[in-house]
Amino acid sequence: MTPLTRTAWTMSIELRNRLFEQLDQLVLIDPHTHINALDPSSHTLADILGYHYYTELSHSAGMPKEQIEEEGISEKEKVGRLIENFGPITNTIQYSWFIEMAQRLLDFDGDSVDASNWEALYDSAAEKMAADDWTETVFQKSGLEAVFLTNDFDDPLEDFDTSKYIPCLRTDDLVFHLTNPRTAVRLQEATDVNVTNVTSAREAIRKLFDHFTSKGAKACAISLPPTFAPVQVSDARAETALSNVLSKGTDADEADQRAVSNFIFWTLAENCRAYHLPFDLMIGVNRKVFPAGVFQGQDLYDSRVSLIQYKDLFNAFPDVTFPVSVLASVTNQELVSYSWIFPNVVANGHWWYSNTPTFIQHDCAARLEAVPRTKQIGYYSDMYKMEFALPKFAMYKRILAKVLAENFVIDRKWTEEAAVQLGTELLRGNVETIFHVGK
Repeated sequence: MTPLTRTAWTMSIELRNRLFEQLDQLVLIDPHTHINALDPSSHTLADILGYHYYTELSHSAGMPKEQIEEEGISEKEKVGRLIENFGPITNTIQYSWFIEMAQRLLDFDGDSVDASNWEALYDSAAEKMAADDWTETVFQKSGLEAVFLTNDFDDPLEDFDTSKYIPCLRTDDLVFHLTNPRTAVRLQEATDVNVTNVTSAREAIRKLFDHFTSKGAKACAISLPPTFAPVQVSDARAETALSNVLSKGTDADEADQRAVSNFIFWTLAENCRAYHLPFDLMIGVNRKVFPAGVFQGQDLYDSRVSLIQYKDLFNAFPDVTFPVSVLASVTNQELVSYSWIFPNVVANGHWWYSNTPTFIQHDCAARLEAVPRTKQIGYYSDMYKMEFALPKFAMYKRILAKVLAENFVIDRKWTEEAAVQLGTELLRGNVETIFHVGK
């Protein structure tokens, strides 16, 4: 490297660091998590390392599933087994999350956790996590004001602060699992409506939206398989299909099951319009591709998915905002194009298998080059325990700072202030305006 090149490189690093430091001062609202508002943070390292990323990576690298999921194993023993088998995964970004989490939240003094030091970290973490104010400490150190939840449709939404833990109506069971008699029972218990036909189904769904919005819900959400292509079905067709599905369950004709899914999904979109809720679409997951995998480590994406399957929906509901997440980076260009053309389509976060730095940088840069700045939600954690917010958002902010530094300040001669303003919109401002929170 020549002296001039070395100087330019140093200046670029310093610029990225300055941008990151400013973005890292922001107080954020996380627009998609799986946090349990009644038990939001970890109690031991087992809650952290039990996250599917660690168990599936360890299993993939050769650790037997039986060692990971042995019945009756203590939490400490499970942590020890995982850490002592972490050698093959120390290159992964998920391992980096764990180290940064340990350093910044648990005061760990080291760059690696292994057989020589994990027990001391485990005991120290358990002591810190037992403090009454641990959850609040995590909120503060993570720079978080509030988090969105992912609530089952029959969640009573009680005994927690809904301004800090913001409800979101998750609807997968309604759309895809009415063949399960238990789903219909849960729906009746939640709404006091016995769903037997199209009219009662609409009434039950309306009552769910009444309940959720009365408790401060700010979004409806669903995870969708790559085969799903929503279309409107007539009431007559829905009536016949619903009758067969409710009476025959999983033995109902596949065409009837598909018609019911479409009817329920379309009714949800109609209610999102009526109640002014964004409808989060998380598109592309195939469930149980690897049934021998560890818990939550069985699902994969399918590159055959296309957003063309959603054209009828996007055209039919121009006044509903659809924050769209795609499971794979290979679908990002299509999402960029739809967000470019459709006013009601928003590019949302970097989900699951796209949630690694190489893919994030590529996808983030593409969105910033082509999609209106007001139509991008930069990131969400997708976390199950609060401790993951800090390292995940830190990862994203570093990548965002790099893209802003290189593609905007250096290449396009933007000021640093303008770059930070753009980054602030992605991280905070657009969450406020799209979901109507935090102002």
